[in-house]
Amino acid sequence: MATRSKIAIENADGTVTAVYCHWDGYPEGNGMILAEHYRHREKVQQLIDLGSISSLQEFVFPEGEHSFDKPEDGVTVAYHRDRGEDMMQEHYDSAEDYLTSDVEEWGYLFTSEGSWVYVNGSYSPLDRLSHIYNCSEI
Repeated sequence: MATRSKIAIENADGTVTAVYCHWDGYPEGNGMILAEHYRHREKVQQLIDLGSISSLQEFVFPEGEHSFDKPEDGVTVAYHRDRGEDMMQEHYDSAEDYLTSDVEEWGYLFTSEGSWVYVNGSYSPLDRLSHIYNCSEI
């Protein structure tokens, strides 16, 4: 069963760009992958530039044959690149706007300071702001 999440980056101007992820959105899944393999803004931006994804993996780009139906091991599977669907991204005015939006079951944000935080989407939007967790503590 899917555990949906959104993954986002806080841009230099304070706005936020987010993408949907269908699988393994829980902290011990996507949270750990983000904290361990997406530590640098450039790689996070490459991930966000893919648009919405089916599954998050260690790598953004394949080295060999890769498709939605036959993904290369360890490579993120994206709807636009790997299945030809429309590019899907969401834009928010601020980190607060993003964190209080519909983040699905879990919402992840790469902050302007360069760290990953996350919220539990089952909390009410206002309660999420007092329950922001750091991915490095998973």
